[in-house]
Amino acid sequence: MNSFYFPIPENESERLLALASYNLLDTAPEDDFEELTLLASQICQTPVALISLLDDKRQWFKAIVGSDVSETPKEHSFCAYTIVETTDIMVVNDLREDDRFASNPLVTGDPNVVFYAGVPLITEEGFALGSLCVLDVKPKELTDEQTRSLKILARQVLAQMELRKKLVLLEKANQELLETNTFIKKFATTAAHDIKNPLSSILLTSQALQIRLKNTGDQKSCNLVALTINSSKRLLTLVDEMMAYSNTPALLLSNQQCLDLNKLLKNVVNLLDMPHNITVTLPKIEHTVVCSAVVLEQIFINLFTNAVRYNDKPQGSINILFREEDDRYSFKIIDNGVGIAYANLEKIFEKDVTLNTTDRFNKKGNGLGLYTVKLLIDKLQGNIYAESKLGEGTTFVFAIKKNPSLVATELNNVQYQQ
Repeated sequence: MNSFYFPIPENESERLLALASYNLLDTAPEDDFEELTLLASQICQTPVALISLLDDKRQWFKAIVGSDVSETPKEHSFCAYTIVETTDIMVVNDLREDDRFASNPLVTGDPNVVFYAGVPLITEEGFALGSLCVLDVKPKELTDEQTRSLKILARQVLAQMELRKKLVLLEKANQELLETNTFIKKFATTAAHDIKNPLSSILLTSQALQIRLKNTGDQKSCNLVALTINSSKRLLTLVDEMMAYSNTPALLLSNQQCLDLNKLLKNVVNLLDMPHNITVTLPKIEHTVVCSAVVLEQIFINLFTNAVRYNDKPQGSINILFREEDDRYSFKIIDNGVGIAYANLEKIFEKDVTLNTTDRFNKKGNGLGLYTVKLLIDKLQGNIYAESKLGEGTTFVFAIKKNPSLVATELNNVQYQQ
């Protein structure tokens, strides 16, 4: 038989793409692969063992024991037959007596290979990338134990390949995430600057207007200007706090404050400028919580905004209930809006999920509000879920740990206070 004949798998183009995805070809030696190859040589008692990978032109050795050769032409490769003709193991006790290999230059000349045994390295998708094989310069037979061990080692080689591939992908993802975070920080800094400039101008203009109105006796206008001044100051503070947390995420857990809950909720309501037909009911009993102010504000801003946007009733309502427990603060935000279908109650916290619903202003959401809420609550080692009936309204239930260093527990059915 022509020594330059070698079999080609039917799915060769797909196999080559699968091989390329591992990024192993022409890489430096690695201990994990070298050690497995050494074990194969010792267990099978052969002078040569190797891990071969076959591309379109050559057989390249990721690891080899007993030789300093790094690759051979594909047409001389024993493994080319292994990956086509078996999914188990191919053993040729004497290559000189096998028509497929008798005229192979590796058999007829240096290194005068006589014995070959190879196990194909087959991916979960069914692509044979190469093989783990052992070779000898004299006829040989493997025992059942040696055959079984060689198969086990081949599975370990493939496992190392998969692990290496995942690590490379993880490093790439981490690098992309780092680049994205860097971009976001730069963008946030620029956006904060762009927001603060007009806010500062509004604040200065309002303060000047307040001075002029003091002597006019127009108390209604003075009150409106005072509201504008307070809102501007709060927005400026909020932008500064958000920037601080953006640059140092650890502040979410370390920067805890003693907060008047109702005062914080009133600030959020004033900041959002609630429509006149929406009634917000705060807890009747004053409560003090120890938490990050900016995080709680962001959570309530998003939940209140949703409650307003998706309310179709002539008289809307948002009712906030609170309960303090031994290790956590628990909240309920109840509205009488359009409601959410049961099948979507878990999806709403996923990124970019909008449910194709338009709000009262005929606009669609961007799928980030509730996703952001869940991220913030997760940071505080808490939980959140939703209950809803279409046409009747939605209740968001969330709890946050008093001590964020403790492991978050599941929400229980608790009695809430108004």
